Amino acid sequence: MVINVKKELLRFLTEDAHSYDITSALLPNQKINAQIISRDDGIIAGIKFAKDIFKLKGIHSKSFKIDGSKVRANQKILQISGNSRDILSCERTVLNLLSRMSGIATQTNFLVTQIKKFSKKTKLYSTRKTAPGLRYFDKEAVKIGGGYKHRLSLNDMIMIKDNHLLLSNSMEDLIKKARRKHKRVEVEVENQNDSILAAKCGATIVMLDNFSPTQIKKTIASLERKKLRGKVQLEASGGINTKNIIAYAKTGVDMISVGSITNSVKGLDLSLEV
Repeated sequence: MVINVKKELLRFLTEDAHSYDITSALLPNQKINAQIISRDDGIIAGIKFAKDIFKLKGIHSKSFKIDGSKVRANQKILQISGNSRDILSCERTVLNLLSRMSGIATQTNFLVTQIKKFSKKTKLYSTRKTAPGLRYFDKEAVKIGGGYKHRLSLNDMIMIKDNHLLLSNSMEDLIKKARRKHKRVEVEVENQNDSILAAKCGATIVMLDNFSPTQIKKTIASLERKKLRGKVQLEASGGINTKNIIAYAKTGVDMISVGSITNSVKGLDLSLEV
């Protein structure tokens, strides 16, 4: 999936000001200096895109932080200078994107840190539960926070889910058909028997959907007895959050996917001060 980032950033600007900012137009046309300041502790993400937005408006910017770095409350993130009307007209667009991406990166980083305390091999993955029109930026924020993107779009990788299975003849037929053209095939399963069947049929990733940590451990033990564990990657998914992620990390799964890092975002509090 190829994204024209410049086009997307221009779309964001146009969304907020179709022709021009009628309020800022009341002000004198003068050069000003301003800065973006963090009001929260967290992980900053989206600096590059913020600078690109300012550049599109002819505004000079200097960053004091890089994407992925820790910030504390009242720290300066960016210094900007340019036309007053231009700066104020893109203020909210920049802050919205920076705030959302930083919130995602902060939550991702927290969960990654929790996982690493108990498992060196388990990786945190995002899902497709992203804001419409913002998936590229949401996924970039996950990466900046230390997580992995997984699928950016439906044509990135085969993922056979419950509704696909309901509309097909059998899991075996669907996996065999997929493997004729694709090396990587993921299958969502809801019980231990189906996880074994998926592994036998040639799935390369088996998503254990809404399995408890105890159920996952039993499934892994069963796959090991049948000499199938080494043939598949196992992904835990469904209902995983800050309260239970350690229990899932301890199971020995290869992947943990968490939708809340992108669909329930608490943005980092940032402000632009002239």
